[in-house]
This record gives sequence, C-alpha cells and structure tokens, in this order.
Amino acid sequence: MMRLDGGNAAPERLRGGIVALGNFDGFHLGHQAVVGRAVARARAEGRPALVATFDPHPVRHFKPDAAPFRLTTLDQRARLFAEAGAQAMVVFQFDAALAALTAEEFVARRLCDLLGAGGVVTGEDFTFGRARGGDVRVLAELGARHGFSVDTVAPVAFEGAPVSSSRIRALLQAGDPRGAARLLTRPFAVQGVVQHGDKLGRTIGYPTANIALGSYLRPAYGIYAVRARLADGRVLGGAANLGIRPSFDPPKELLEAYLFDFSGDLYGETIEIALIDYLRPEAKFDSLEALTAQMDADCAEARRRLGEMN
Repeated sequence: MMRLDGGNAAPERLRGGIVALGNFDGFHLGHQAVVGRAVARARAEGRPALVATFDPHPVRHFKPDAAPFRLTTLDQRARLFAEAGAQAMVVFQFDAALAALTAEEFVARRLCDLLGAGGVVTGEDFTFGRARGGDVRVLAELGARHGFSVDTVAPVAFEGAPVSSSRIRALLQAGDPRGAARLLTRPFAVQGVVQHGDKLGRTIGYPTANIALGSYLRPAYGIYAVRARLADGRVLGGAANLGIRPSFDPPKELLEAYLFDFSGDLYGETIEIALIDYLRPEAKFDSLEALTAQMDADCAEARRRLGEMN
C-alpha cells in the first residue's frame, strides 16, 4: 500500500485513477461501500484505485480542544484500504491552507492537477471546500467541467438506521463494543507502542502491556475481554483495563492488557488491542488481595466470553 502526500503530485502510474474520497474514520460498512464502488470501477476500467482521506480530521482543525474521537489511525486505515483492494492511500493534510480552498480550487488543484483523477466516488453526504461550499451536486458539476466522472453511494442502513462514525462512537461510549463491531465489521482496536508502566501488575501475577490512548475515542471505562495482535502476527486473548486505574495513585489513563498464556518482553513493540466484550465498569479496591481476586474472576470471565466467540 503506497501512502501519498495529497499536497504533491501522484506518480504517473497512479494518475488517472478512481478516487474514493472521504474521511473514512473507522472504515465502517458505509465507508466500505464507497471504497468498494471505487475499487470495482477501477478494476472494470483498468485504472488504479486510490482512497483519499484527511489528517488530522477536519473537526480537529476547527475545534482543536475537542475531546479525542478518532476510531482509526492512518496506519490502521492504510491496512484496511489495502485489504479492500486499493493500491494507494492519499493523505490530504487538513491545515489552514487546505481549509481555505474553495470547492473549485480543491477539485482543480488537488484532484485534477496533483492526482489526475479519472473518477471520484463519495458518499451522498460528502461536503468539501471552504465553509463546506461543495457537495455531491457541486462535485458532479466540477467533474463534468474538468473531465472526470463522479459516483455517489447512498448511506448503508443497519437495523433500521444509517451506519455512521458517530453511531459507532456512541455504542463504544455506552460500553457496547459488540454493537460497534457489527457496524465496523470488526472489533474496535487501539494500536500503539507498549510502554513501561509502574510494574505493579507483575507483583500480583498480572503483568500488563500498556498503551496510551492518544487521539483515540475513549470508550466506556472498564474491564474488557480483548484480543491482541502482536508485531509478529500472533493473536492472543486477554483481559484489559481501559481507564484511569482508580485503585492506584495517581490516576493515569491507559489501556492495560493482560495477555493469556504469554511470557515475554513487549516493550517498544507496536501492538493492536481489539475490544471484544465489556465485562464491568472500573472499580476501586481497598487491598491488593481484593484486586487480585477480582482480576482472577475477570480473566476467567474474559476467557469464557472469548471462547464463546471462537
């Protein structure tokens, strides 16, 4: 999967491609429909398939103090786009210069001059350009003027409501990762570098792999059954605490995963932890003995639930 800077000209072999255009955070069922249409068109016409996304998210540019809300990193999106059949991911850096472009300037300078787009596919609700001055109708008019085709894809409905990133965020914040996974077609997963912690888990027989949450959405704090994908490709079950660890002082927001049947050093490695099921909210314990007893019960329950899903 090639990663292209949307501010530079695309290589000649990728010009004339069909471009799926959107933010695609989460890459849920609706996003998959847009990218799927672009890939199908590209294959039918013998063109390259590209997926164009924005980073940071436009909301982050206009509201820099907004709470973390991302569902995927660029690295995760690149992998998902490749699995969907795209040859390249185009990253438009969303900064003041990009935000200042009118809809026509964005089409002429970015889609035409730099990418040489042969076709564009978006969702029906896509907006772009300064002050959201462009929509799919404007895009179709500009495409006709500049010589590329435009396809739009209707929203995908699931259980009577449109699939959206905001709907997925609400499910995760309500402690329903299984519901979110149905809309994503996979579990929500946090990817990051394993960092050193205070190593208290080792003293009670539960060493954990600790990952900072960074710009990810904060799902409901609590204990989860998880699956971790290690750098070497192994996938291991586990139980994880996501939150501020109220039994320890000072509070520190982390995702801490205890991996079943694993021994080794993961410090400095990039791993991905998928939230499979929510077990219970965070709780504060008065002693290490009480905490250990609860962790024993949590791990047993996590093993049971993961076993049911195999």
